[in-house]
Amino acid sequence: MQQVRSHQSVRRPAAEKEACPTVGKSRTDHGGNNDFFDTLTAIEQKQEIMKRPDYTLPPEDLSDLVPPQTSGYSDKLKISHRELLLLYEDALYTLIHQIGVPSKTHVTNQKEMIHYLQKVFKLDLCDQEAMMYKVKEAKAPSLNLKVTILEARNLLAKDADGFSDPYCMLGITQGHTSQEVEEKKGRKFSFRKKREKIEKRSSLKDVLPAKYIQVTEVKPDTLNPVWNESYIFEVDDIHIDQLHLDIWDHDDDVSVAEACKNLNQISGLKGMGRYFKQIMKSARANGTSGSQEENNDDFLGCLDIPLSEIPVEGIDMWYKLEPRSSSSRVEGDCHLLLSLTMMQRDTESCKMMAPMMIHELLLRQLITTDLSKLRTDQSIFHGGLSNHAVTILSQHAMQMDLSPQQKTSIEWLAYSKHHQLQPVDYGFLLQLLEDMDGKLDLNVLTQEQEESLGDSFVLFVDYCWMLLHKMRQVFPFNDPKALKQLELMLRCMLKIYSMEAFKVLGPVHKPLHTEIVTIVKKSTSEWYEKMDHSLKPENESDHARLRALVQLVDTVCTELRKKQNVYNNIFVSVLKIDYFSVTYQHLEKQVADDVLALMGELGTEIEQDKSRMTQQIAETLFELYLSLKEVKNFKEFLSLKDSELRVGNFHDWFQTSINEWLHIVYEKACERITKAVMMDQLDPVDTLSKHSSSAVDVVTCFTQIRSFWLQLAWPDPMGAFVFVTKITDDICNAAVMYSEKIRQKADDQKRITQQLCMVLNNIEHVHKYIWSLPKELQWQEVETSVEQLCGLEGKQHVQRALDTQLQSIDAGMQRQSNYMINQLVEKMVIDLRKYIQHISLSPDSIQHDDAVSPLMKFLDDNLIILSEWLVQENLCRILTTLWKLLLDLIAEALDTNTGVSAEFYERFHFTLETLVMFLHAEGQGLSLHNLRNESYKSLKEELHLNKCSTQELIEKAYQAKIQQQKSQEPTPYGMLCIKCYYEAAEHKLYIEILHATNLIALDANGLSDPFVIIELAPPHFFPGVKSQRTQVKNKTLHPIFDEQFNFVVMEGICSNNIACIHFAVMDHDWLSANDFAGEAVLLLREIHGFQKPAIAGGIKNVSPVFLKLTHPDPNVMKPIVKILEGRTGDREAQDIVKMMKEMEMSPE
Repeated sequence: MQQVRSHQSVRRPAAEKEACPTVGKSRTDHGGNNDFFDTLTAIEQKQEIMKRPDYTLPPEDLSDLVPPQTSGYSDKLKISHRELLLLYEDALYTLIHQIGVPSKTHVTNQKEMIHYLQKVFKLDLCDQEAMMYKVKEAKAPSLNLKVTILEARNLLAKDADGFSDPYCMLGITQGHTSQEVEEKKGRKFSFRKKREKIEKRSSLKDVLPAKYIQVTEVKPDTLNPVWNESYIFEVDDIHIDQLHLDIWDHDDDVSVAEACKNLNQISGLKGMGRYFKQIMKSARANGTSGSQEENNDDFLGCLDIPLSEIPVEGIDMWYKLEPRSSSSRVEGDCHLLLSLTMMQRDTESCKMMAPMMIHELLLRQLITTDLSKLRTDQSIFHGGLSNHAVTILSQHAMQMDLSPQQKTSIEWLAYSKHHQLQPVDYGFLLQLLEDMDGKLDLNVLTQEQEESLGDSFVLFVDYCWMLLHKMRQVFPFNDPKALKQLELMLRCMLKIYSMEAFKVLGPVHKPLHTEIVTIVKKSTSEWYEKMDHSLKPENESDHARLRALVQLVDTVCTELRKKQNVYNNIFVSVLKIDYFSVTYQHLEKQVADDVLALMGELGTEIEQDKSRMTQQIAETLFELYLSLKEVKNFKEFLSLKDSELRVGNFHDWFQTSINEWLHIVYEKACERITKAVMMDQLDPVDTLSKHSSSAVDVVTCFTQIRSFWLQLAWPDPMGAFVFVTKITDDICNAAVMYSEKIRQKADDQKRITQQLCMVLNNIEHVHKYIWSLPKELQWQEVETSVEQLCGLEGKQHVQRALDTQLQSIDAGMQRQSNYMINQLVEKMVIDLRKYIQHISLSPDSIQHDDAVSPLMKFLDDNLIILSEWLVQENLCRILTTLWKLLLDLIAEALDTNTGVSAEFYERFHFTLETLVMFLHAEGQGLSLHNLRNESYKSLKEELHLNKCSTQELIEKAYQAKIQQQKSQEPTPYGMLCIKCYYEAAEHKLYIEILHATNLIALDANGLSDPFVIIELAPPHFFPGVKSQRTQVKNKTLHPIFDEQFNFVVMEGICSNNIACIHFAVMDHDWLSANDFAGEAVLLLREIHGFQKPAIAGGIKNVSPVFLKLTHPDPNVMKPIVKILEGRTGDREAQDIVKMMKEMEMSPE
């Protein structure tokens, strides 16, 4: 239990963390003194570590690992001393009477083999010698040859229809002396001889060269016959005897094959001789006439196979047919199975036990010996026995006449039993099952063999159930070799359940799928109960119980991850069983039951006593929440995604906890911020940064809150909206609090210092993070989920609420930033005003550079500090504020210095442009667009105007009026209709005022008493020319005047671009000054008779002109009037100002 707990901690030394990917005791095990946010981070890191592929818990209990054999099973399989003696005798007998050609891997040294047997059986010397004497005195066995004629192919066609009717005659030819061998060289033996040659034989031996003659069935009309017939022949001398086989085409009316059927009933050579003569007669073609060659067309080929060339394992091959003489023509091949066997083996075991039992016992003894070498390194046996063992097993199987089916069954019986004593590769066992299934014929099994095979299936299946029950220990998820064995074991189970032998010989059983699901559920329940018991706390405090529950849920998550990543793939690929779904649904129900029980109990206690919700309890509840979320997330791996889960709405269990979590989060954030500000020395955190430690701490704190929210992943949309609003509000309030505290820390700074810059940068650093809150807190996801629940209106409500919060925090942060910026700039105000005054008081004779240099040096000294320590955003803000201040100070200097020389304004114009280039700093400072703003343009225009003469200012005023008249903007002041014509011969300008429309109401009755004043402008262009006016039209906004006026004007002056007629529409008042209603101007050069051609008939034939009435543009007129007013000694300036005031055009 201590082992499991020690590997579930979130906190451990760094070196230990790196060395071991496991997670051990929780961070709350050390008490509540840890930093709250460090604890949250540790919890999240624990969840990430648990997802790593190499993460695992230590073995649950190694002492509980069941050994790979059941109790007492080894004793049941143990061979008795009596059986060992019998097996040793049988093995010796096998070696003494070896036959057949050994393979390359067989051991041929008999002494070496006997020595090997002595090691295998470990008998004392007395028993060994007794057995050797007994074997040598025993009767030698009889030798047999087993021949199976399978088929032939591509035979010659002997019949007219293009086919043949082939059959085989075969037997073992007797051994010959050396002389006979020489005589028979070049001649092929044939069972069919002419009768006259047979009668000349002097002995029966010569008449019958074969001990027995066997004949197959005739296969009509085929060149590729299939017989599949087996025969057994006794062998006298394996060294010289050989198998002879003829293939003939049957053409007689009498069936030779039928005549040969009774061959085995003949006893003695005489009876065989008589029967052979009958065979010869029936086999002769076309009666007794004709030569020997007349019967050649019946012969299809023959074979001679020396028995001394047959291997121990037998032979299975195609033989090419041979002719009986050089004149014979044959084609084709014959497929034979040949094997040697022994009868009447004189051993005690053969008298007491069946051959299969003897061979199985021998194989098990050999397996035990060979596998004992593997125990030192715990290797898995893959089925490869030593050459000595293979040699004796091959000889023994051949001598016992064991069929391939029997040998495969014996191997399965031996290895399936032995694998419960020592690991055996399940791939090897699977191959044995497949081989046995392909060769097994239930119809030829004895009752004893059926029982033995059925018992082997039951033992194997039961043992596999036990291993599956302990799968976590026996087949660890992180051991690829063990997992491969698990896969192969399941394939073995699948193979057994699909075999007909298991269905017939095995007990009544449920489907494999049902059996495995039952085992999985049972083992899962037992594992959970075991883990629950091992994690039970020693004390029953709320926190200890919560900690134990967290550890239990984490262990379940790790277990599920193993199943999802590893075990499930194996079960699905082999058995089509969703192992993960079975275990997950079982475990999540048990987890839900335990969590609900404890949460219900704790919830009641906390509602009754709020103080029970300590920081430690809150942290552990949050950890439990994340662990349960991980359990729920496994649902995505279920085959049925819509499966209902007990933990599906687990977040509802924490409704009472989350508000406490958020309250603690905010309190701890404020505590951390206060501490961070107090500890901050206002030094950069590193050489690349321009903010100090507190800004890093605050952003880190906010990031951890954000991580807390993302980990929470509250699934209820409305709840998520409430909580994200609360978290956003808490972060904003904490950010504003930080801005105020860090600003207050630098309030005592008297000059521009690095510390002031750090404070401003800190506020900006936090401000940047605040702007990323919508993305960091995933507002978009909240809005989307609310929209899905409440529609578009709900989404818009969420957007408005969250945006309002963001704007509020932005305003708060901006206030703090602006306060600091203004504070920085204000520290330069006194000096800047002093240097601006120095420029204004500088004599006109001084160079502009000399006048400006003190100001520029002061700015340079201070901006070096600012540019070095401020981030770009803050530097631009400082420069912008500084630029505004400089413009205001220059404007102030201009206001306080009136009637000065033009050189004064030239100095300030130079100062203004110098400041622009300085603050632009070749693109490193403010942009030219921001520097040349409206204030700059206004100030520059004022400087330019101050340098102008009075007449130039008057011309600028009228030029502005002309531009305003030409604009296409509509007017609210009405229209004036006139006619104008210049009579060059008379030097007279004729003006006719026709009417006005839509004038503005300037009297209380909603009407006006309008009249029009006409004058030529600018006045200094027309000296001595007085203005004229129309009659007053009472109480109307659409007066009709129809009055004509004329002015004497010289034609030359009228070509100027500014010379014009100025019309002022006034409202006549008896008791007060007249009110201004609007004005209009018309260039003289646009009047017919000047630059436009004259018109016959004069003004009468001139088309009327409509002029829109306007009011002067104050942005243009006020500076001009202001400058003119300041020129108190200039009579012309004062006259024009007076005239403007009379017409209500003065700034006042």
